[in-house]
Amino acid sequence: MILQALNSYFDHLVSNGKLERPGWQPVRVSYALSLNDEGEITAVLPLFTEEVRGKKTALVPRTMNLPAQEKRSVGIVSNFLCDNSSYVLGVDLKGKPERSRKCFEACRELHLNLLRDAECPMAQAIVRFFETWNPDNIREHPALSAYLDDLISGPNIIFARDYAFAQNDPAIACIWDAQFSNRGEGEILRCLVTGEATHAARLHPSIKGVMGGQSSGTSLVSFNAPAFESFGRDGGQGLNAPVSEKAAFAYSAALNYMIADRSHHIILSDTTVVFWAENGDDSYADCCAAALFGEDTGLSDSDLQDLMVHLSAGRKATWKDVELDPNVHFCILGLAPNASRLSVRFFMQDTFGAFAGNLLRHHEAMKIVRPSYDSRSFLSFWHLLSETVNQKSNDKSPSPLLSGALVRAVLMGQPYPALLLDQVELRVRAERAVTRGRAAIIKAFLLRNAPPMSNDRYKEALTVELNENTNYQPYLLGRTFAILEGLQQAANPGINTTIRDRYFNSACAPPAIVFPQLIKLAQAHLKKLEGGLAVHYNRQLSDLLSRFTEDFPARLSLYDQGIFQLGYYHQTQARFTKKEAQ
Repeated sequence: MILQALNSYFDHLVSNGKLERPGWQPVRVSYALSLNDEGEITAVLPLFTEEVRGKKTALVPRTMNLPAQEKRSVGIVSNFLCDNSSYVLGVDLKGKPERSRKCFEACRELHLNLLRDAECPMAQAIVRFFETWNPDNIREHPALSAYLDDLISGPNIIFARDYAFAQNDPAIACIWDAQFSNRGEGEILRCLVTGEATHAARLHPSIKGVMGGQSSGTSLVSFNAPAFESFGRDGGQGLNAPVSEKAAFAYSAALNYMIADRSHHIILSDTTVVFWAENGDDSYADCCAAALFGEDTGLSDSDLQDLMVHLSAGRKATWKDVELDPNVHFCILGLAPNASRLSVRFFMQDTFGAFAGNLLRHHEAMKIVRPSYDSRSFLSFWHLLSETVNQKSNDKSPSPLLSGALVRAVLMGQPYPALLLDQVELRVRAERAVTRGRAAIIKAFLLRNAPPMSNDRYKEALTVELNENTNYQPYLLGRTFAILEGLQQAANPGINTTIRDRYFNSACAPPAIVFPQLIKLAQAHLKKLEGGLAVHYNRQLSDLLSRFTEDFPARLSLYDQGIFQLGYYHQTQARFTKKEAQ
């Protein structure tokens, strides 16, 4: 399913001119060897271009469309028309001259086999170069001396003739297209992606740029041990899941394109999240980055809210002068590194409107009163995940398993992962602080995950703002604790340590042990206050305590502790919220 979606997206990228046909890919190239008709090197052409990096401009290798690069690990396999000095010149800085010579021989054999019968001047110049070049004479060559150290340090090198590049020659391009189409050996198998009967790719192209993956690239499909292989496919590598060379190239090219494009992916913890519309329109990915993952696009939160409302209702909406159709199918893929392979954290397919609807319901569940200094209308995935980690630690990365599970739950409209509430409760107990994000998570989790019977009981407390009408005991306890803390601060201005620092966890879990002592302490605080302030706190405490119809509970369940924390948060925010002028 994943490979089919990527293969289909590749076709759209090719038709839109963003990627080349199968067998060709963008490659960064540093130098070109200019050849004459006799195959002699007449000049070295630097191919660097200027690129802005922050406030500075740097010279970087030029990106050019070249024949698809081979996948190499430790074996010797030559690329066509583009490779490093080990293959093109037979010399490098690795200190293994025998291996460099073997690399050159492999490169020479490939080019002679493909180009020997070609009649175009470019092909014949390359053939003569490989027939006459001697790696032992490289340091005496006058055309190479000025760039020799850079050439043999490992950059990609291509061929040119009369300042025309070999890969742009029509005759050579046709030769490569025919070679790529007929690649493969062994038995004919049915491709699992396209359904065609063809040779299967034994090694699939590498995926580059995944967060935490190998710099040389990582495999999405691979088999290297008997435990992973099908019966009768011992040592068959890619034959265990037959995919044609064309389909393997297509899905990897599409995936590499999106990982290289900032508008098509984001990073969550160790997961690289890639997203695309099946019709190939980049506007959907741009909207997804803003609406789903909180990327800054310059649009206001109210505009994004209106956009999601329209899409979730099945109506078209305008995004940056582009009309978005809610019925367009959309894909979201989460990839994480796993040694030399990629682990698929999640893969979701649905209409764009369905994803928008699930996201809208998630934001509604997370809605809660916020401090005056917090201007965020929505809490992005990053904001939610940051509430589960210690912001004072050196490693602030959230749990990778939680990141993937949260994205899946939100976008598929499923219950939130239990790990989300567990991690938030750990942070509340450790820091004795209920932030806006933690209160929002507790509220949303109980709304969606609590058992039906319990959920009905909680609903009075699971509100956006303070609910002064509910008598649910854990909620009243949280409110009472907030008032007791405010009373202590009023009676002791500038106090450094409050009852929250000493008693919050105890009041939240076994309230029967702590609250009698706190209420007794409150009487001493009331005596320190004078006039209307003492009357105000005394009235609030009396009102709340009169609502308790039974003894303080000996212990509260995990869900009831969440209700306690919501009551505390709501009451605290109400204390700091200014009343509107009548």
